Amino acid sequence: MGHSSRRVLRNLTLFLAIASSPVLAQIVQLGPGESSGDSTSISEDPTVTPTDSIASSAAAVTTTADGAVKTVPVYQIPIEPVAFEPFPIPTESSIPGVFVNTNPADPPPVGSRAIPNFGPAWATAYEKAKAKIANFSLEEKVNVTTGVGWMNGRCVGNVPSIPIDYDPSNPEHVEKGYPGLCLEDSPLGVRFADFVSAFPAGINAAASWNRRLMRLRGLSMGQQFKGKGVHIALGPMMNMGRVAAGGRNWEGFGGDPFLAGEAAYETVLGLQQGGTQACAKHLINNEQEHKRSLSSSDVDDRTQHEVYLHPFLRSIMAGAATIMCSYNLINGTYACENNKIQNEIVKGEFGFQGQILSDWGAHHSTMAAMAGLDMSMPGDVTFSSGTSWWGKTLVDFVQNGTIPEARVDDMATRILAGYYLLEQDSSSFPPVNFDAFKPDDQDLNDHIDVQTDAHEKLVRDLGSASVVLLKNENGALPLGGNSVNGGKAERDIVLVGSDAGPGRMGPNQFADQGGSDGILAMGWGSGTANFTYLVTPLDAIQRRARKTRTSVSWILDDFNLPRAGNMARFKSAALVFIASDSGEEYITVDGNIGDRKNLTAWHGGDDLVLAVAAQNKNTIVVVNSVGPIIVDKWVEHENVTAVVWAGLQGNEAGTAIADILYGEWNPSGKLPYTIAKAEADYLPIASGNEAPREILKIDYTEGLEIDYRYFDARNITPRYEFGFGLSYTTFEYSQLSIRKVDHEAGSESELVKAWEEGNPTPQTPGISRAFWLHRPAYDITFTVKNTGGVYGGDIPQVYLHLPPSAGAPPSVLKGFTSVELRPGQTKRVTIPLSRYDLSIWDAVGQGWRKANADGGSVGLSVGQSSRKFKVNGTVPL
Repeated sequence: MGHSSRRVLRNLTLFLAIASSPVLAQIVQLGPGESSGDSTSISEDPTVTPTDSIASSAAAVTTTADGAVKTVPVYQIPIEPVAFEPFPIPTESSIPGVFVNTNPADPPPVGSRAIPNFGPAWATAYEKAKAKIANFSLEEKVNVTTGVGWMNGRCVGNVPSIPIDYDPSNPEHVEKGYPGLCLEDSPLGVRFADFVSAFPAGINAAASWNRRLMRLRGLSMGQQFKGKGVHIALGPMMNMGRVAAGGRNWEGFGGDPFLAGEAAYETVLGLQQGGTQACAKHLINNEQEHKRSLSSSDVDDRTQHEVYLHPFLRSIMAGAATIMCSYNLINGTYACENNKIQNEIVKGEFGFQGQILSDWGAHHSTMAAMAGLDMSMPGDVTFSSGTSWWGKTLVDFVQNGTIPEARVDDMATRILAGYYLLEQDSSSFPPVNFDAFKPDDQDLNDHIDVQTDAHEKLVRDLGSASVVLLKNENGALPLGGNSVNGGKAERDIVLVGSDAGPGRMGPNQFADQGGSDGILAMGWGSGTANFTYLVTPLDAIQRRARKTRTSVSWILDDFNLPRAGNMARFKSAALVFIASDSGEEYITVDGNIGDRKNLTAWHGGDDLVLAVAAQNKNTIVVVNSVGPIIVDKWVEHENVTAVVWAGLQGNEAGTAIADILYGEWNPSGKLPYTIAKAEADYLPIASGNEAPREILKIDYTEGLEIDYRYFDARNITPRYEFGFGLSYTTFEYSQLSIRKVDHEAGSESELVKAWEEGNPTPQTPGISRAFWLHRPAYDITFTVKNTGGVYGGDIPQVYLHLPPSAGAPPSVLKGFTSVELRPGQTKRVTIPLSRYDLSIWDAVGQGWRKANADGGSVGLSVGQSSRKFKVNGTVPL
């Protein structure tokens, strides 16, 4: 071992002595030629996702709660010289109207059949980035990759600036410096900033099933992040709702990969059109908060591709500039050290040209650079430690020949390319004008108002569009007089429950929303934003009730059941508001350490509903929840006439709920997850008697059977199935037609022919996002008619039923759209399917092949939920 290497290892030992994280004790790096003393062979089984192919293995020996010694394999990257070659950039020729050249500022319109080709825009950005770093020293290039450390800048993440060095007398001289980067949470708004919007949560965007509103939400957030001077918005979040109690499920897009993928796609396009780099997170398998930094998600290769990686692929197709790797291990290797995921799949198979940055504190070694990590956030080993895996240490690794400087060039180029791709070098891009950690420092906060009337309207519209009507009997809704109840408005109503009103100390009473008091409009943790204002149901319903001179009373005490019941007596309607909260694991609320400890309503909500329903025959329940709760204790009570599932609606929560209750917006939302009859019907949060420093093994043994697929495969009857949602009107489906789309033969004709013959796609760069794989191949056309008496919208959903040979769940969602119709109006609707939609991942051939390559037919159903099919057919593959 050379002197320089010994110095680096002494530095790393010092880092470990300073650091407090128990994880670090398991990841001490080895010097060149040294062995950990233990070895574990890497599986050659092609059906299992290989672990990091450049990792060595070590054994974390721990003592379990019962005193037994347990050995858990943790794969590490050895410190030894490694060669590096930049990933080849996928090249595809544009096709007018099909595969169109574009840039983030000008994406295809919502609903376009064209696939955006960001290749030329990336190429231009790469040219600028390479020219910029050509004048940087090694230390300056490393600075581009390394954050300044926790709370050492104005944003939650900060890349330092490089001083300007410009010679105006030399027109060919490239300006050396750049202003650095600001990275800021969250997936629903600018965290820690003032005069911003708190947008509906990701789970509500998914519940709308409305691509137009998803795109507008992304665009509005992108505009606000840019207005605050943020370069990279840390979202969208697209981890799957694998377990119903997962603490951060509400930040993401639900329990189906296709729905999550479309929501991610539209959100990324919108964010970047607004001028802010999107950051797809968390790569990957971070589906629970319990031991998120000390757990290994063990997932097979096919499940990884078809379920958990799919939203990331769609984000890359939308031009995402950045991706964030997750805290957990994947098949025994930490996500941010995982060569298989970061290099082989994301940068190779998916052809990702942007940068991968670490979640805060998820970076565990200097050699992570060789496994595909490009940026270390927040830059220190542990928060405020004053130490870093990169910075000076990375410089040393380059200078002693362990890490090639070409890799550092690649890292800095990828980071700066995103900056240029979004044209953030423009003089019109605003500087950072707030301080996330010092909001009261008047010298650091300019209090720029980035809200607009359009943003407020979007929050309200999406809030309404994402409400799911689960039950409506006896004309209970809409309120205010309607044709069902004879047009007579309610004489008096009562609002019951703390969720109907304001928090006792305003909407920002709890840091990072880590508490439950008043209307629940977002969960807790880093995925939050401050409420500039928050409209409660009590506010909005009182205003609306005045139009019909309805008397409004209320009781916001959740636990005074006798009083609540008595106040509900003789009222025309009693509206009971209940909630369920969750969030990130660094905050514990009422014993919920991020993940929910049960799936019942908080604050005794079930008993509150029953107390009111016992004395009022028109009890309407409104639910603000981060995810499913068990409603079977009261949902079939004869006096519970309606259930309104509101989710997490942001600033305009009360207004959006009132819009639904009074019929200003006809409910069109659909469930983005399954509501079960019993908690035991769901997969549980993985846990055990593991010792504090032991790696928890989480086996994804259910494979492709996530959410409704799990219920379908096991014949479990849900209370409300995925995709379910009622309306104030009715719809009829008919005249299904399935037609193969004819394309002119092009350069991809041989690839198409091979796919049609049942062969897996070749292992070429970017193959998973190849345009020929994703362009429309079949058109699914059908007729929808509004057979009711009022204007309304529906969400037609396309499900495939693959043959037994495909080894797939009974039904898989592969298409949806939004249809809005007047009473009696009929519309012919077309939803395309691509070859990718009709493919499964061949783990042996390592490519996509058509689902019935081994025989059997592919069935297809169009309907209003995962179990309510209206028309059926067969795809002529």
